[in-house]
Amino acid sequence: MPPARLSRPPAATQTLASLAAGGRATVTRVVAASPEVDAVALRRLGELGFLPGEPVQLLRRGPGGREPLAVLIGETMFALRLIEAQCIEIGPAAEAAA
Repeated sequence: MPPARLSRPPAATQTLASLAAGGRATVTRVVAASPEVDAVALRRLGELGFLPGEPVQLLRRGPGGREPLAVLIGETMFALRLIEAQCIEIGPAAEAAA
């Protein structure tokens, strides 16, 4: 009988909307998180700079911890709606170059 292989369950996808205020991450992809989000909205996010590999920081949230979300991508700050932030999948922040 062959030895059993241990495998990890796939990591849960994290979105920009779930990042804590002050948190840093790296954009992994932009997807439609809801039927309310169309191709035009996704293209707009890409044009703003939300592209795979880009570092992103959630600066702060609106009243009650909701929206708008103040987000820094590159050197530009944007205010995003929660539905837009849910479309931006993120991974761990890249290490700073020495």
